[in-house]
Amino acid sequence: MRCRRLRFARGFRVAMSNRRSQAAAMAIAPGGSEGDPDNRHAGADQWLFVVAGSGVAWVNGRRRPLRAGMLLLIEQGDRHEIRNTGRALLRTLNFYTPPAYRADGTELPRGRRS
Repeated sequence: MRCRRLRFARGFRVAMSNRRSQAAAMAIAPGGSEGDPDNRHAGADQWLFVVAGSGVAWVNGRRRPLRAGMLLLIEQGDRHEIRNTGRALLRTLNFYTPPAYRADGTELPRGRRS
C-alpha cells in the first residue's frame, strides 16, 4: 500500500503510478488552460475530477462546463483542453489508465510504461 498527501499547487504533477494506472494533481490559474484543441492521449483514458473551482472542458470540439464535484471521462484519443473560467484556482484530480506520463510530467509514448 502507498499513500501520499496531494498538494494542488499551480501546474500539473504526477502524484503516484503503478503499472496499470496513474494519479495526478492539476491546478490551473484563473484565465489559464492546460492542453489545446489538438491535445490527446493516444494510449490512455483520463478521468478528471473537479476538486474546486470552475472552468470549461473542450472535448472533441464540444464544450462542457466544469464545477466542483464533477467527474469527466476523456477517452483515449479524445482531443481536449481544460480552461479555468473562474476567479480561483481550478483544482482537479486526474486518473490515467494506463499511465500517460513519466514522473517528471512528460508524456509517455503510446503503450509505454513509466
